[in-house]
Amino acid sequence: MKSQIATLFLAALASAGPLAIQRREVPQEHSHNFILDLVRTALAINNPKNIQDPVFALLGNAAAAAGAGLVTNLDCLQMETADQAFTNSKAAGDIPGMAAALLYRALERNTGSVGLASVLCNETAVNPEIAALTQHQDPASADAATINKGIALQLAKLLAAIGADPLLALEAGTFAPGEIGDPTGKGNSCDTDPSDPGCIFSDRLLVLDVSLEEISAAVVGITPTITGTGKFTGTLGGPPPPVVSTAGAARAFSVNGNTFVNIGAAVQRSCDIQHNACANAANSGSLEGGTAQCETQQAECSKANLARRATLDLGSCSNPTIVFKAGLDGRKEESFIAENQDDFNHGSALNIAIIAGFICQRLGDACKAGDEAKAACTSASAAAVATGQNQAAADVFNSILLGGGGAVAEVTTTAAATAAVETAAPTASSVVLTITQCS
Repeated sequence: MKSQIATLFLAALASAGPLAIQRREVPQEHSHNFILDLVRTALAINNPKNIQDPVFALLGNAAAAAGAGLVTNLDCLQMETADQAFTNSKAAGDIPGMAAALLYRALERNTGSVGLASVLCNETAVNPEIAALTQHQDPASADAATINKGIALQLAKLLAAIGADPLLALEAGTFAPGEIGDPTGKGNSCDTDPSDPGCIFSDRLLVLDVSLEEISAAVVGITPTITGTGKFTGTLGGPPPPVVSTAGAARAFSVNGNTFVNIGAAVQRSCDIQHNACANAANSGSLEGGTAQCETQQAECSKANLARRATLDLGSCSNPTIVFKAGLDGRKEESFIAENQDDFNHGSALNIAIIAGFICQRLGDACKAGDEAKAACTSASAAAVATGQNQAAADVFNSILLGGGGAVAEVTTTAAATAAVETAAPTASSVVLTITQCS
C-alpha cells in the first residue's frame, strides 16, 4: 500500500547493529510507534535469528531483506519477530510485552501499490497465540473490511486470554481505503515523525475495524490462560468480589453495591470483603487452618493492590478519567469533561483532545505524576482523538489509563487480585474478564 524506501538506505541503517534503528521516515514505523517500541524491547531480550528491528517486517520483502537476519522466508518475518517477542515476554511474565507482540503481528504490511494485499505467512509460529493471527490487509484490497474485522475480533479474544485489555485490538487497525491506481502508492497512510504513540493516532487516521459492542460480545466468558509474575491467587473464603467500573458515574467504582470515587479504595474493599468471608469460614469450621491464614491472604491482596498502584503513579492526583454527556456547562449537545474537577479543573469541550491534553499536561506538572503515567496518558489521548468525538473516545481514553502503563498495559480495574471486571458503557455491552494482577 505505502511507498517503499530503498533497500540500500535500510541496509545502511542496519549496519549500526541489531536493534539500534530508532528513526526512519517510513509509515510503518511511525504509524504505530508504541507497539514497535515495546516489541523492540522484548526482542532484545533474546534474538537468536538476529532480526535487526521490528520495522523491517512491515516493509515489502525487497526492503525487509536488509533486516531479516537469519530469517529466509520474508513472508514470515513479521510472524517470526512477533513470535520471538512473545516468547521472551511470556518467559518474563510480561503481559504488556505479550500484548504488544500480538498487536504487532496484526499490523498491516507494506505492499507495492494501493489495493494490493500482502502475502500470508505459510509457516506456523511456536506460540499458538501468534499462530492464530495474520496481518491486516490493505483497506482497499478485496474483502479487506471483512478480513480486517475478523482479525480485530480474533486479536481481542487473544488479548483477553492473556489478561490484557481486549479494546487494545482497536489500535492495531489501519487507515481508510486509498484510491487504487494512486501513483505514489501511499494511499491514506502517514509518514510523519511524531512522538509516541504514532502518527495514525496523532493525525486521526485510525479506522476502527469493529465496535466496542462487538468486542464486548466476542470476549464474554474468556478467562486468561497466562498470568504474569507476582500475581495474587488467594481464594480462601472465595475470590475477591468484582470491582465494577461504570463510565460517566460520579462514583465510578463499586463493590457489592458500595461505590467509590477512586479505584484504590474500591479494590481495598474487595480485599476486605474476601478477608471477612475467609474469617467467617474459619470461625464456623468450614475452613481448616484458623483465621491467621485469612490475615496473611488479606495482606497479600493489599500488597498486590499497592504494587499495582505504584506502577501507575499519578502523583498527588487521582481519577484522570473523562466523561461524555449532555448538559455540561449549559450545553445542549454532548461534550467532554474531566470527571475529577478537583485535580483537573477545566470546562467542558466538544473536542476530546482539549480535555485529554489538559489532563496529560496536569499530570506532567501540577500532579507530578510518574513517567509511566505520563506515557500512558499520551497513548490514551492519541488513541481517543483517533477514535472520534463520542462516548467511544472517552471509553478508549479511560480504558487505557485505567489499564495502566499505556495502551499495552495489563487490563485490570481491580488491580489487586484475581477478580471479574465489568466495564459498563452506553455504547457497549459489559465486558467481563477474569484477570490476574501482575507486579
